[in-house]
Order: sequence, then C-alpha cells, then structure tokens
Amino acid sequence: MSDIEIAQRATKVRILELAERKFGIAPEHLEPYGHYKAKVSLEYLDSLRGRPDGKLILVTAISPTPAGEGKTTTTVGLGDALNRLGKKTVICLREPSLGPCFGVKGGAAGGGYAQVVPMEDINLHFTGDFHAIGAAHNLLAAMIDNHLTHGNTLGLDPRLIAWKRVVDMNDRALRKTIIGLGGTANGQVREDGFDITVASEVMAIFCLATSLQDLKQRLGDIVVGYTLNSRKPVHARDLKAHGAMTALLKDAIKPNLVQTLENNLAIVHGGPFANIAHGCNSVSATRAALKLGEYVVTEAGFGADLGAEKFIDIKCRKANLQPRAAVLVATVRAVKYHGGVRKEALGEENLVALERGLVNLERHYRNVTEHYGLPCIVCINHFTQDTAAELAMIEARVKQLGGIAVVATHWAHGGQGAEALASAVVESIAANHAPHRFVYPDSAPLREKIAAVATKIYGAGALAMEPKIDAQLAAWDAEYGTLPVCIAKTQMSFTTDPTTLGAPSGHTVTIREVRLAAGAGFVVAIAGDMMTMPGLPKNPAAETIDVDDTGKITGLF
Repeated sequence: MSDIEIAQRATKVRILELAERKFGIAPEHLEPYGHYKAKVSLEYLDSLRGRPDGKLILVTAISPTPAGEGKTTTTVGLGDALNRLGKKTVICLREPSLGPCFGVKGGAAGGGYAQVVPMEDINLHFTGDFHAIGAAHNLLAAMIDNHLTHGNTLGLDPRLIAWKRVVDMNDRALRKTIIGLGGTANGQVREDGFDITVASEVMAIFCLATSLQDLKQRLGDIVVGYTLNSRKPVHARDLKAHGAMTALLKDAIKPNLVQTLENNLAIVHGGPFANIAHGCNSVSATRAALKLGEYVVTEAGFGADLGAEKFIDIKCRKANLQPRAAVLVATVRAVKYHGGVRKEALGEENLVALERGLVNLERHYRNVTEHYGLPCIVCINHFTQDTAAELAMIEARVKQLGGIAVVATHWAHGGQGAEALASAVVESIAANHAPHRFVYPDSAPLREKIAAVATKIYGAGALAMEPKIDAQLAAWDAEYGTLPVCIAKTQMSFTTDPTTLGAPSGHTVTIREVRLAAGAGFVVAIAGDMMTMPGLPKNPAAETIDVDDTGKITGLF
C-alpha cells in the first residue's frame, strides 16, 4: 500500500484519551482540533518546569539524494521502537510545508509503517500554524508600506527595506516583484519579492521563542530596514507592529500533539527549512517533550552539514539543550548515488560505486563525532533491493571509523523493525556522558564563524565574498557579533554546487548575500545560488494529488 493508504487504515486513538493514558495529561490542558490532533496549553507546559529532562536524541542523515534517505521515517520508527522497549519516549518533528508537499519532496509525516497521523491533516493545513505565521509576516510588510504612504516619519529608505513578503508555496515567479503600481493611491512604487513562509524570520522566531512574552520581544527586534541618511536600523516595534503580530500567533505557538501508527505520542510544531533557515522544530515543543518523556527523538532537516550543524550551533546554543546521541541515517541506494550511480540503476548491486560513495557517510560521521562531539549510531534504512554484500560493506566501514551501523526495517515493520537500532542508541547514551561541542565560539567574529562551518563541516579550502559583504559583517560585529550564523546552502552537496557528490575538499564557498535576523538571533549567510523561494519541478507532486467524491484524499505521499 502507499503511505497515504497505510495512514488512512490506521487505528487511531482519540488524542484526549491517548494523552491522558500515556502521559497523564488531563483533557483540560489540551485544545482539540477534531478527534486526533490537539494543542497543548502554555500554562500546562509552564507547570512542567520542575521535572527533570529526558535524554535528547538527534536524527540526522547523509547528504540527500533523489533516492531518499528516510530521516523522518527513521525518527518515527526509532521513537516507536524505544516505546516497544519500555522507554517512555516522545517524538518531536517539524510541520511540513505546502511548498515541497506539492513540489518534489512530498509530505513529511514519515512513511510506510513509521508515520505520524492523521497524515493528510499534518501535510496540509494541520492546525493553521503556517497560515498564522504567514499572516503575521505579511502584516508587518503591509505596515511598512502603509508607513511609507502616510509620510514616512521614521525616515525609512525604500531602497533599503529588508522585509519581503511570504507565501507557503513554491512560486518562482514571485521571487522579484514590483509593488505600488497603478498610481499614488496604491502606495509607493518599489522593488519587492517573496520568500517561502518557512524561510521567514517570523518562522525562525516562532521556533526559538520560549513564551508569548519572548515571542513578542523577538518580533519587536526584527529589523525591517534602514533610515535614509544615517543608515540606522528600523525595527518592527518602531512601527508598532509586534503586538498585533503576536496576537496572530498566540494560538499557533502552542505545540501540536498527534500520534504514530502505533499510538505513541508525537509533537509536531514549527518548520523552518534546513537549507535556507535553521531546520529544527520549535524549542517549546522540544522542551515539552523533554519534560514528558524519558527519551525524546527529534530530527534536523537534510544532511548533518545543514540541519545538525544548525541544531547544535543555533538551537542548542540558544535554548541550552543537551543532546545525548545522534543517529545518522543512510541507505545503500543513497550511498551508491554518491558513488556515481544513476537513479535508474540504484537497485542493482554495485560494490565499486558503494565504496566510492561511502566517503559522504564518512565525512558526516566524522563531523558528528569530532566537531559536534556526539556519539553516533549509523542507521542503514533498509530497502528490499539491498544485498548482503552491500550492507556488510557499510557496516565494515563504520566499524573502521569506531562506530556501529544497524540495519533497520521500520518502513516495512514499524517499531519492531527498529528495535536493534533503539537498543544500540540506549547503550550508547549509557556509555557516553561528555557534553556536545559547538563548531565555533560565541566570541568569534561573524566572518570567522562562517569560515569555521565552511572549512570544518563542508571541507572547503576557502571562503569568498564581495568586499561590501565583508564590510557589512564587520559593521554588524560591534552589536551582533555574538550571534550564531545560519548558512543557506544547497542540501545536495558539501559544496555550493548541488551536482557535486561524495565528499569534496578544498572547494570555495562563496557568500553572495548576508541578512540580519535580529529577532531570531542569528545572521543568515546565503551561499552560492541558494534561493529563499523554491520553484516547482516540471512534473510537480500536485499533479497526482486528488480527492474523490467522498472527500478522501489520494496521491499524497
């Protein structure tokens, strides 16, 4: 059966009953959205502060390929497996974006028999969080142009406005726009553009905020542009926009509770992209899970060079989180792809290509263990075409690195198929107590922080940027130099070229633009041709999605 057919046949438990049975959460602490999803009240989360934290496990992956790696599927399967072993475990995931859902990637609720449900709701409108984030972002955009129309008393330079608009859809035609056409009644004519909602600073703030008060403060800190003469920053609070923006987000900030196919609890909340944002679910969701569970399994987007690095250097740094172990997901197919095999031939045994492609897995493994300082278990996400020789080669290479590789079949068998992986993770956590490490210190200048990620994590030999970008970073160092950096880069390669596979070294990482995300608390460095508004492919997934006469959705994956 397809993923959606499996999900639609699942035996779900009403979320109020499940939350009370599994974790003793009384119904009055939940706000149900139908029968199978609910928001957890902030007051209840505050009441958990005195509880000890559970053990945080990060699921990351090798560099993504068209063959797929199954990181979300593994996160769900591992969580179900830990629960099967008697470990009280909560799963923490990001919310899917409509952009990739209707584009290439499809949904992000897991796959096979390792999914969170209701799958259609989670992948589409869910509880409306992304709509609220987009509305809050665009309210600020509207208030900027309204301020320009009514006298511009703050002296905003229309050429230096740093706040675009957003929409949660892949729409390349909106990357660059001209607004205000049609006469003075329509505002001031100027260049503008759209980002996808998951690239919005409001999304980043939403995922890093720890309370409504913190959310409002961070929204007020957003720099929307600069003044005409003195180049002084103008903030959202100067426009008196942050209060109304917070009002739009007051319900969205509450974490969402759903369940797996095996009726274990999962919190799905927030969803910044990992290549153009910081790629982690909300701090409030992770903290809630740590207070509720003995173990917490969470994911960071794309490969360990992107999501895992930002999970460590941004999320853990900002929220004082202490991860205890990492799971690095790989497939035989994906490793062979990095070894030069075409997608159409990935089902055939090819030990030569597999050997070549293992350098990608090895680079990620060393990054996790040496630069992030985390014990790392390699999960070989099993496909039916995998041969014994191919599996043995990966296991042997990981053993040479001093690690353990475990074959897992959670896609086909649910939690039962990941029990060996779960046992290995538990044993690894019990044997390792050293704290994780950051890639760079807070005190390093912004340019040095970018260079540290490029050279240590990407294997680059040089960092390049125009003098004006270098000067901008130097100017920000005085006030914002202690902030972490968030590098927007293709997820497909350690380089800025998505076609360069394996584990290249000595390449140049070119930074073409930097953006200050003062509210979120980091500086964004855009590398190569990375777009903050993706486009649809020639044959988007939307072409196969439909709904029948009874309202049943088909084609979603």
